[in-house]
Amino acid sequence: MHNILIIGAGGVGSVVAHKCAMLRETFGEITLASRTLSKCDDIAASVKKRTGRVIATAKVDADNPDETAALISKTGAKLLINVALPYQDLNLMDACLKAGIPYMDTANYEPLDVAKFEYSWQWAYQEKFLDAGLSALLGSGFDPGVTNVFTAWALKHHFDEIHTLDIIDVNGGDHGRAFATNFNPEINIREVTAECRHWEDGKFVETAPMSLHQPFTCPDGVGTYEIYRMYHEELESLVKHIPTIKRAQFWMSFSQNYINHLQVLQNVGMTRIDEVEYNGVKIVPLQFLKAVLPNPGDLGETTKGKTCIGNVITGLKDGKPKAIYIYNICDHEACFAEVGSQAISYTTGVPAMIGAKQMLTGGWAKPGVWNIEQHDPDAFMADLNENGLPWQFVELTPEQAARFEVVACR
Repeated sequence: MHNILIIGAGGVGSVVAHKCAMLRETFGEITLASRTLSKCDDIAASVKKRTGRVIATAKVDADNPDETAALISKTGAKLLINVALPYQDLNLMDACLKAGIPYMDTANYEPLDVAKFEYSWQWAYQEKFLDAGLSALLGSGFDPGVTNVFTAWALKHHFDEIHTLDIIDVNGGDHGRAFATNFNPEINIREVTAECRHWEDGKFVETAPMSLHQPFTCPDGVGTYEIYRMYHEELESLVKHIPTIKRAQFWMSFSQNYINHLQVLQNVGMTRIDEVEYNGVKIVPLQFLKAVLPNPGDLGETTKGKTCIGNVITGLKDGKPKAIYIYNICDHEACFAEVGSQAISYTTGVPAMIGAKQMLTGGWAKPGVWNIEQHDPDAFMADLNENGLPWQFVELTPEQAARFEVVACR
């Protein structure tokens, strides 16, 4: 068994702690740490109640590499699982280099003062991790994460070349609130208000945020939802590592209610990420908005419905056109019953646990900095089925794939 250190005590951190505690044969002593110790203690109490395992908790400033490295040494951790804020990725990578242990995360680094999602800062650590003989795994959530693994698995087993990739993320859940985000409000709103970029003919093409949308009908009765094209970080790594891709797009569902609220918040300046002065104090409007919006971690008890996340992929096999849809459907209420979380945190936290398992016992610990699609996908895919995120795939005609018709084929 291997000791691990989990940094981050939000909704995803809670799922990771619960799921790691359930795999006693893989994970030894588990320490959960964040800036707010009380959040860690609450999660630890839930883990004890649900699994019978006692996990340790600690307070740490994830922006301080020396402090984190000292905690790594104290806990004897053999892997750091970063489910903190994306702004802290580089400091936590530095801490791992100082302490001499592998690193993994679920989302790429972005600067605090610029809504810019790129892997360039983390890819620049390649030589440092190679020289140290340590491994860093980037993006082991769902999207990025499982969607990348879906693509790698499809290429290994169903395609000689992938030509188009459309990642479609639908949340069919209803939390009963007037307006709330399903994960960290600050990160969520930064993502959806950023300029859209999609890959086409060898370059990223930029368009206005949320400017292209269409209806999408999910399989298995999840429903029909409006999906909006937006930029998401896995596009950057997938088109780099699978160079035959000619077009890659990311789509996410939003209700008209969400869009209306977001437009109002933008119009009045509440989504700004620069500082403003209020009563002699400098505040960032988006961070203030995060403080007054519902905590995504508290939505699990009221959220009903399902998520449906998957990839529509086209390409060639044996010189002939081929298309498939590979997807997972996850039930919000089932997630809450198992770990006290809604499905958005669950679908990110479970793959984080699986990625950690692959790094510790599955041969994914080769030195360097790696995106998840660069590893063999088969064991990860099997673990999805065994740990709460079963997947399915269906064959499509190229015409069905072009229209995102994934239901008529069943």
